[in-house]
Amino acid sequence: MGVTQEAAPPKTTVRARKSFGEQMHSFPWWAVIMVVGLVAALIGMLGNQYYRDAFNFIISPPTSTEIAFGIQITNGLRMTLFTTIVAYLVALIFGLILGIMRVSKNPILFHASTLYVELMRGVPMLVLIIWIGFVVVPAWRQVGEGTSWLAPIARRTAITGVQGAILGLGFGYAAYLAEVYRAGIESIHRGQMEAARSLGMSYAQAMRYVILPQAIRRVVPPLANDLVALLKDSALVSVVAVPEILQMARLFVSRTFRAFEGYNTAAFLYLVLTLLFIIIVRMIERRWHASV
Repeated sequence: MGVTQEAAPPKTTVRARKSFGEQMHSFPWWAVIMVVGLVAALIGMLGNQYYRDAFNFIISPPTSTEIAFGIQITNGLRMTLFTTIVAYLVALIFGLILGIMRVSKNPILFHASTLYVELMRGVPMLVLIIWIGFVVVPAWRQVGEGTSWLAPIARRTAITGVQGAILGLGFGYAAYLAEVYRAGIESIHRGQMEAARSLGMSYAQAMRYVILPQAIRRVVPPLANDLVALLKDSALVSVVAVPEILQMARLFVSRTFRAFEGYNTAAFLYLVLTLLFIIIVRMIERRWHASV
């Protein structure tokens, strides 16, 4: 008669309780101080008529409707969020394609992607946005008004200044995200690709089902940090008259000559949005570190 053995109970990890000093050190005091300061600043600003006017002008401006990719937006705050999210999606998708090309053994794909990455990273983002907004967009409109064989294509793909600024920001950041993807892919051990190929997978299948899922998991924190950076750089599109926070603040100053209140309000709104994005990024990083 056999002797049955009871299954061993699962091992549980016992974490040592942090001391009071360690708890005080790890507590996000910086966030508490910033939130208290922002609340106090908001109360003080709302008590001033000029600041209230600046908030109202930026959040609900008495200007004509701007159209971005078919979406009507009349709110400077929403335009900033819209610009950031759409440009980041463009950068994520195009950056992933460039990142895969950067690790490709095909010399054409490798050198073409490397040329794009180095060229875009060598040009200031502000110059790139101005060049697209004041050179590419008008030139493409002129092509659509002509009679060449490109005219029908240009008319069907005509873009507005808002769309051009968003695409410029997205294509510019794609070069930086491509390097993040490349580093993530190269961090995966080469043996995993060899093992996948030995099982009969093609290079594309091995990259899709084996390498990319692990690489993307590793690069989520830096990708999230780039989202915060793109939010702040979205103020650059104001140079091509995109009605986001900074542009609306400039219009308010030009109408009221209250530069102190107008630009302080814009800085306050950017700081609030950045703080919210940072909190979201920290939550993503914490969750990713806990699951890895």
